[in-house]
Amino acid sequence: MTMATTAVPGRSSTAAGPLLLAGIVLAALTEAIAGTVLSLGRGDILGDTSATPDEFAWLDVGYTALKLIGFMTTPWLMSRLDPRSVLVASTLAMGLASGIAAMTARLDLLIALRIVQGFSGGALLVAGQAIIFLRFPRSHQPLLQALFAMGAVVAPGTLAPALQGWLLDAQSWTWIFFGIAPLALTAAGLLLMAEGPMPAKGAPRPFDWVGFSLISVAFFCLSYVFTQGSRWDWFEEPRILWLTGIGATALLVFLGQQAMARGQGLLDFTVFGPNDFSFAFIVSFVAGAALSGSAFLIPSFAVSVLAFTPTEAGHLLLPSGVPFVGALLLVALLVQFRRLPPFATVPFGILTLMAAMWLLSGSTNESGADDMMAGVLLRGLGLGLLFLSITLIAFSNLDDRKLAGGIGLFNTGRQLGGLMGVAALQTLIDHHTVANVAVLGANVAAGKPAVIERLTAMAAMLTAKGMDVAAAGRAATSLLGRAVTGQSTVIAFDTAFNAVALLFVVAAPVLVAIKIGFARYAKAP
Repeated sequence: MTMATTAVPGRSSTAAGPLLLAGIVLAALTEAIAGTVLSLGRGDILGDTSATPDEFAWLDVGYTALKLIGFMTTPWLMSRLDPRSVLVASTLAMGLASGIAAMTARLDLLIALRIVQGFSGGALLVAGQAIIFLRFPRSHQPLLQALFAMGAVVAPGTLAPALQGWLLDAQSWTWIFFGIAPLALTAAGLLLMAEGPMPAKGAPRPFDWVGFSLISVAFFCLSYVFTQGSRWDWFEEPRILWLTGIGATALLVFLGQQAMARGQGLLDFTVFGPNDFSFAFIVSFVAGAALSGSAFLIPSFAVSVLAFTPTEAGHLLLPSGVPFVGALLLVALLVQFRRLPPFATVPFGILTLMAAMWLLSGSTNESGADDMMAGVLLRGLGLGLLFLSITLIAFSNLDDRKLAGGIGLFNTGRQLGGLMGVAALQTLIDHHTVANVAVLGANVAAGKPAVIERLTAMAAMLTAKGMDVAAAGRAATSLLGRAVTGQSTVIAFDTAFNAVALLFVVAAPVLVAIKIGFARYAKAP
């Protein structure tokens, strides 16, 4: 796909540039809100739609699979259509689908609308980031990509949960979708007003229907496996086993088919030629797992263990946006004006994230927002030091003709890493909770002096409140069982926080070795 910059008569490029950038960031913000709506609103939507967990699962699967498909197919769309038209159309589709979703409780319609939202979200992220690279000078990219990351990366992990929690408590889940529609209209308006030099569409090529079919099957199967596998205890359920096999087979066949297509398929293998992109693509898996995994763990712990309301759980992550944005801007300034190599901040980002997860692993059922704040703030700082750097490493030296394809692949890697990370952490929590209950329960056996003393004290307290002796004894036993389960859950979450930290302990030396290996390969004659 060949991208050039064509002059479009109209508004001066001085005015068009800020309008274009503001429109792209707002468009990315619509995807951030739509993509995270189920994280806190799951229970409310389940109740209003009267859906079973199996039926509700397709709201997750439909969005996730189509977002991944959007990442892969948008480069082809940009070779057939004006890139700005792709961006405007996908933004308007996101707004329209969200507006309709706010007015219906029909599950089948909501699933169809989530599919539209997923594809639109994938398309607008790829098209928006590609236009920034193609429309503006490479020397300005650090600051511009930092601004784009505020809508595409910072908002899903900090702003969106806080906004959604407040709307869930104050209004209902429908207001989350209502809020997307005006944002999408504003973004589309700004994009249409930005009449300046724009990237031209690339050389048209036929659509790869075979590759599209294969990757669609793979993404639908794998999205279901990653989002629902933990609920079914993974391979204990035949459907998970079959879907894993079908998805993996379709993915392998797709890769072989794309290799034989020689650049005429959906996937352009030549983007892996530059060592910088290959390294950043690998890092995107780890970064995606860290971003999505921590964004899943912290609110889940707050809601399930600390009994926070959705508003309180959302606000817990909100302060991390300040160090996140600050780190993004700091890295951008150092790279753009001090010529700091982007890789220089990656180790600091990894170490900071490790420290954040280690601090959070000390949380208890008596912790509050203040107790967790140091870890939450360090998480934002670490992600800011990491994400902009790997973006600049990936795309700074990538040819303009390959940018859209590279951006699609990079986002696919980050999304798959996030899915794997959340699935692994959910499974870890479920299994460790059961194991911890067994271990703690074995030590809270009837007849032990400490147990008898605890039960007697609780029964006496309940009797003093007016409960008869027999009922008080049964209630005391029940309360003790709940305490054991609660403590088991706390230990399981602390193990999960430690697991994210250990991920970097293992991944950091591996990534450094890969980077050194790529550097030596590049210097080899």
